Amino acid sequence: QVQLVESGGELVQAGGSLRLSCAASGRTLSSPAMGWFRQAPGQEREFVAVINWSGGNTYYADSVKGRFTISRGNAKNTVYLQMNSLKPEDTAVYYCAACRNPGLPRRAREYDYWGQGTQVTVSS
Repeated sequence: QVQLVESGGELVQAGGSLRLSCAASGRTLSSPAMGWFRQAPGQEREFVAVINWSGGNTYYADSVKGRFTISRGNAKNTVYLQMNSLKPEDTAVYYCAACRNPGLPRRAREYDYWGQGTQVTVSS
């Protein structure tokens, strides 16, 4: 089993920045893609960003492109989401997920492991 633990969520003012972290532990996955999703109250979980195993390829939702950056740590078992120019509509619980298959999956059902989420609240 793989465990994912997110951290870094907090209350921030609009225009501010946050960096979320996701640490993976447990059974080693072979070449996993890692993604970030978010879910606001009353809404479906939506894709935010994904990064492949090497860190050389990324993909972003249009709503965050140019403001958010996904990256991997040197040990590959940590993934970060740098969020700049935050907006109130970015308020949500942010989830880290891991996919056993290579590529850049963007659908939640393609992911095999999930963290418990970290709350990001952006005040106007």
